[in-house]
Amino acid sequence: MSDLPPFHGAIIDAIMGHAGRATLPFQQANRAEQHATAFWFNELVEETDEGSVIRQYLVTAGGRTRYDIAEFTLRPKLCAPAMSAGKLAMTGFAEGWIHLGDLGVAVMPDTALYEHAARKGWSWTTDEVTDGVAATEEDIAALDGTPVPAYLLGHVDDDGNGAREQAVVVGEIVRTDEDGVRWVGTLPRGCVGAPVFIGAGLGENSFKLVCVGVALPGEGPHPIATFDRIRTALLTLAPERRDLAPVVTITATAAAVPESGSVEPKRRWWRRRG
Repeated sequence: MSDLPPFHGAIIDAIMGHAGRATLPFQQANRAEQHATAFWFNELVEETDEGSVIRQYLVTAGGRTRYDIAEFTLRPKLCAPAMSAGKLAMTGFAEGWIHLGDLGVAVMPDTALYEHAARKGWSWTTDEVTDGVAATEEDIAALDGTPVPAYLLGHVDDDGNGAREQAVVVGEIVRTDEDGVRWVGTLPRGCVGAPVFIGAGLGENSFKLVCVGVALPGEGPHPIATFDRIRTALLTLAPERRDLAPVVTITATAAAVPESGSVEPKRRWWRRRG
């Protein structure tokens, strides 16, 4: 791998501040197979005087969703009141996903997850990959064929105890005309479906955090479904399918403050500290 950017540590801080509570590990229940990571995404519908109107989805690799019963691993920081880490089983799992054409990506309107929490007397306390951080066509076009340092936020399954700890996997991505965007090399087990980020330099001492897209299954270099294409695919969904996703208005005062207090969670660009 090439040298890390001078703001390597600040990029990881920004990822954790913006999306540290956005990821959710899952697998096929009872058989301990199809380990993957999903994450929450806020699709921007419109900006109003009251705030941002968004649709909320859970996003992952479509190839990891084709079975009936799934098991999610819950982290205490995703729940209020906080619970010890536990498991959430979901039946009818495959039917809950909307597959976005041939992108290899599936999205789940998260109404069922919110309804489950309400029935059990708790609520989700998550972050989301926001529309402002999700890559645009211009962001993808700026990847010019040279390997770029990249950061995947996923849940590794490497110890066999089912803990599925969250990890920032550091590597590289590259874009070519023939293969699109790919992760250079292989990924740890459990990280398919996770979001992949870069820190795009803005000159001087600042950078822009960009969520390039979703890591997909693959042999060797993993393909990445980029957010410019995901956003377009969401717009082409039939209205009745789009309406399954809950619509939420986020006001300026509702933005969460990260635990570290060092990074504003919903801002698109960051300045290197020091």
